[in-house]
Amino acid sequence: MRGGILVMPDESEDMRKLLLIGCSVLLLGSLSLAKDKLVSQWNCGKPSEAHSIDVGDQANHTYAVTKTTCTASKGEVGGVKEKEGVGTQFSETMGDTTTWHGVFVVTAENGDKIHNTYASSGKGTLKDGQFQLGSNKWSMVGGTGKFATVKGEGSCTGKGNADGTATWDCEGVVNLAK
Repeated sequence: MRGGILVMPDESEDMRKLLLIGCSVLLLGSLSLAKDKLVSQWNCGKPSEAHSIDVGDQANHTYAVTKTTCTASKGEVGGVKEKEGVGTQFSETMGDTTTWHGVFVVTAENGDKIHNTYASSGKGTLKDGQFQLGSNKWSMVGGTGKFATVKGEGSCTGKGNADGTATWDCEGVVNLAK
């Protein structure tokens, strides 16, 4: 009411307000879903623990559980450098091919941990029992401290070295949900 006269709101003004509210919601929503790109490289030694069992159904068919420590040569999550990772893995080897899945626990430079699950994508290759080439897909599924709610996914490509170690180049996206 203005001066005793009932005034109807202008429809275009209402539409502008509605549009402003809608855009604000979309903007805030997209900010909360922002994902950071992750590019890492891991240098992994020979397994510190390895237990292998011959399946017995055909030659060179084995199941194995291994634990391997890796050092990050590049990579950071949420502004914190990745430092060291420990992979605990189950592998099946048939002749000169292998498949695997496991858990990779990263210790960041600040001491917080990032938990990843991973599995081979396709078959990796072996030569004389040594890893040569392979790839995997990974998912970040949480962690401790700053990384308690981290989520992410990506892939890695690994190449075996002559001394039995391996180098993994990884890429993906990470979301540090709050």
